[in-house]
Amino acid sequence: MEYWSHLPVWIAWAGAGLLGLVVGSFLNVVIHRLPEMLQRRWYAEAQAVLGEDTEPGEAPAAYHLGWPPSHCPQCGNRLGALENIPLLSYLLQRGRCRHCGGRIPGRYPVIEALAGGASLAVVARHGIGLEAAGLLLLTWGLIAAAAIDREHHLLPDTLSLPLLWLGLLWSTLEPATPPTPAAAILGAAAGYTALWLIYHGHRLATGKEGMGYGDFKLTAALGAWLGWQALPALVLLAAVAGLIAALALAVRYRRLDQPLPFGPALALAGWVLAVIEPLSGNGVMP
Repeated sequence: MEYWSHLPVWIAWAGAGLLGLVVGSFLNVVIHRLPEMLQRRWYAEAQAVLGEDTEPGEAPAAYHLGWPPSHCPQCGNRLGALENIPLLSYLLQRGRCRHCGGRIPGRYPVIEALAGGASLAVVARHGIGLEAAGLLLLTWGLIAAAAIDREHHLLPDTLSLPLLWLGLLWSTLEPATPPTPAAAILGAAAGYTALWLIYHGHRLATGKEGMGYGDFKLTAALGAWLGWQALPALVLLAAVAGLIAALALAVRYRRLDQPLPFGPALALAGWVLAVIEPLSGNGVMP
């Protein structure tokens, strides 16, 4: 790590941004495929419980993050290397498939640009080192979780639980970085419990479910990264961000009584507290 600390700032920042763009391209694969993978697994498990075996010769085709290769979802044409360059390919193709002319969803360049910009911010704020590496993993995991929740109202355990364990491990780094291991464990437990209490209080008061269990787990993961002292700020910032988003959408086309995923607001609030304004181990800003 001593060698990397002597790199010129512009090289470190450019490298972080480019790395973020590449990771953002992979995150688009995760965002697109992970919900479908979960849906297929749930369907297979339901078939097994109901005793509905598939017909001979109907073995499901392989489908995971590495297969099939990247292709246009509209015409099925496999994408070449020049069509997989983050941001640049989208701009050169003017947002359309080169083969069928179908429109490429705007989410692809947005996620790539977001991952690139957020990765640059992490390195600009924390330099190059083990701490920045951990915060980059948190950043990328939060981007994927927020995007999936926005599109599918789903926060997969396959993202939230690894983030939880990484947060607990991150608290043990030496030299010590906030929070302490004890604060991280308490943060994970209190984060889950706090959202659980809010959920059941809202359900008792209104008879409606205000959030899902995935929100509890993501808050637990963020509690592990931030420590229990940051939970009030986390919930407050997430609530404000969610309210602003709801009002902005209502101005355009969405009714206020329609469900709005809370995961993106939690992810944004957690990222700001972890990366931009980290709290110290005793809950005081450094």
